[in-house]
Amino acid sequence: MTVSGWGNETVPPPEAARPAKPPPLLLQGQDYLFRSQPKCLDFQEQVHRLGMVDEGDGSPVPCVLVLARAADMEMNELSIALAERGIRMARIDADRSVDLPLTVYTDQPLLELDRWLLRPLLVWRRHFELTALPLEPGTLAGAYAVDQWGAVADWLSSRGDWAHVNPSRNTSHLNRLTQLADASAFGLKVPRTTVTTRPGRTRPGGGRCIVKTSGRHLLEPRPGMQHGLFPRPLETSRSGDVPESAPVIVQEYVPSDTELRVFVVGERCLAFQVDKLDPAQLWVDPEAVCVTPVDVPTSLTDRLLALARHWRLQVAAFDLLVSGGDHVFLEVNVNCDWRWFEHRAQDSRVSDAVHEWVATRFKELLGAGKGR
Repeated sequence: MTVSGWGNETVPPPEAARPAKPPPLLLQGQDYLFRSQPKCLDFQEQVHRLGMVDEGDGSPVPCVLVLARAADMEMNELSIALAERGIRMARIDADRSVDLPLTVYTDQPLLELDRWLLRPLLVWRRHFELTALPLEPGTLAGAYAVDQWGAVADWLSSRGDWAHVNPSRNTSHLNRLTQLADASAFGLKVPRTTVTTRPGRTRPGGGRCIVKTSGRHLLEPRPGMQHGLFPRPLETSRSGDVPESAPVIVQEYVPSDTELRVFVVGERCLAFQVDKLDPAQLWVDPEAVCVTPVDVPTSLTDRLLALARHWRLQVAAFDLLVSGGDHVFLEVNVNCDWRWFEHRAQDSRVSDAVHEWVATRFKELLGAGKGR
């Protein structure tokens, strides 16, 4: 319907007369909300701020530098583990970065963080999301700070005169669609997949399908308020023929006996069997999920380690379905969290492996003269 205007022009109907467009599929019925508090829980940072550690002679202190956020409990635990090994860890948290006293030198691999002069040997960027910056959205000052921090964080995460865990120059383009193509090339089975703005018209495989985000699992429209975008069955009655506001992934539904989360740490694969009734249950009803430590078949280990080397990942988590004896690749998670799985399974193998790998890599770099 149009309203006549001047000459041959047409004017769209008033906003109130237009039919309401349904919300995007992955925002329908989602009630997951996580509040991330910008409170420092890092052991090393607290003891240094309280003056409980020898300040040294002013020479640069070799360290592991982490770009994260305050609620990254894996990194809080790593801080304690490295302190026990006599290794300094420092961090820049996105949600605590406004007004942070920081100077990074460009002509030598040093930085001043607060009152400490540090020489990063190993840098790990995890959950350093620009949306976590505590700034008022939509303002010029907010846009300015986000742009500056984005540029500097990208530079710190790829700078060549210190080593990296999961280097961003290799992982920044490792989206789910690239992952599927590479996994198939390495001999893993993958679900039939389509990317579309019209999921109601799309049925890869011709049967039941799952809708997934083509981007991140967590959106943070306001600092500290994370909303989940979790896989869900494609219901034709709810999708209709209205185009989505952004492309989503539609995959064929693969019946499975169970799921696996396999953590790669260096050259090791550590796996948990995950039994759940719904794809989103891991987040919306975690107490109903059963997690069990399991061994990884050698043939699967070889493929996953080969993929991790190809992607230059040192610490990552692979999600797979076990279907009729086959392992079906779903995705790899670079910013993987493991403490929840360990808690449910009463098993600390991944934490132990990560702590040992980081400490060993740090000592290798220190022994190679990188600490000067």
